[in-house]
Amino acid sequence: MNAANRFLVNQRTILIVFLGIALFASLQSYFSGLKSFVPGGHLYTSYNNYIIFKQSFFHLIEGKDLYAQFVEEQGDLFKYSPSFALIFGILAVLPNVLGLSLWNILNAAVLFFSVYHLPRFDLRTKGLILVFMLVELLTSVQNEQSNALIAGLLLFTFGFLEKKKYWLASLCLVSTIYIKLFGIVGLALYLLYPDKLKLTYTTAVWVLLFTFLPLVVVDWEQFVFLYKSWGNLLSNDHSISDGLSVIGWLKTWFGWQVNKTYVSVAGVILFCLPLLRIKEYQNFTFRALMLASVLIWVVIFNHRAESPTFIIAAAGVAMWYYSQYPTRGNYILLVLAFIFTTLSPTDLFPKFIRQGWLVPYTIKAVPCILVWGKLTFDLLFGKLAPRSEP
Repeated sequence: MNAANRFLVNQRTILIVFLGIALFASLQSYFSGLKSFVPGGHLYTSYNNYIIFKQSFFHLIEGKDLYAQFVEEQGDLFKYSPSFALIFGILAVLPNVLGLSLWNILNAAVLFFSVYHLPRFDLRTKGLILVFMLVELLTSVQNEQSNALIAGLLLFTFGFLEKKKYWLASLCLVSTIYIKLFGIVGLALYLLYPDKLKLTYTTAVWVLLFTFLPLVVVDWEQFVFLYKSWGNLLSNDHSISDGLSVIGWLKTWFGWQVNKTYVSVAGVILFCLPLLRIKEYQNFTFRALMLASVLIWVVIFNHRAESPTFIIAAAGVAMWYYSQYPTRGNYILLVLAFIFTTLSPTDLFPKFIRQGWLVPYTIKAVPCILVWGKLTFDLLFGKLAPRSEP
């Protein structure tokens, strides 16, 4: 066994790398100077996203509107659920350097262990999946984002569904929804499994628990107000940006001024079409590829997708490639995704290329869009041979 394979099968070493990345990013952000989002604007810490999460807890217990502007405290709006704000209190009461580090470590650890919890993948393949996501993990934790956590929870959802641990599967899935609402797309995975009644009531229990959790610290009137305010924020957010998404790609490449709703509806239809192949539900490769479709779809059809969001799509690309028998065409797409999705924001590409071509033309999203197109085609028409068989 060569050195590369020894590394790929060494779970402890890869864990150390993951946790090291999280700790490095945390300390880098903590010790960096203040920054402004606009010239001459208010100065904020370099770990502004963590501060937003932290302050949401204190705003919650102080009876404030979580979704208002707090210009003196944070450089952006809080966009997660009231329940997330309450749960984040576990970290919010800690010193910033400790809370920030634990937050990033949580993201990295959940992603790491979710991959090792996947059934039917050998140790080396799990190592390959994790290594493929390393750079995107760094990008995510450098921005103190929750995206690695969401990717890990969706992978855990699949793993628990495969092992018929429906209470845990529904807990993981509902958790993603109350972090970022687009996790709701993962509900499509339920269709692939036989015990839908149990999945329905376990999900309902967790939804009720997460929904009403803020009542621990707020009264009913404030509770209703917060959910209305959250809903208003999300509905008004729809027209703000095109992001690194299918919509942004269509506009920058083809000049199409497309209606976002129409694009989203088309995306939903294409996503759902493979679910008509009901006989394939018994095929593990089909189920794994549907998970990959979920992971990529929630990013490329998200008009607010940013570079740190792509750890979720990277997990989907890895699941797509390593769940089925490798082909030359798929390998080319995998390499393109690694180069232009994972590496394009890094200094490996000169600044004039990044600013002149990669950013304006949403290049980071394009390989994932191509992979999702190929993935959808495979789900609709492919034979879907497992990785170990031709």
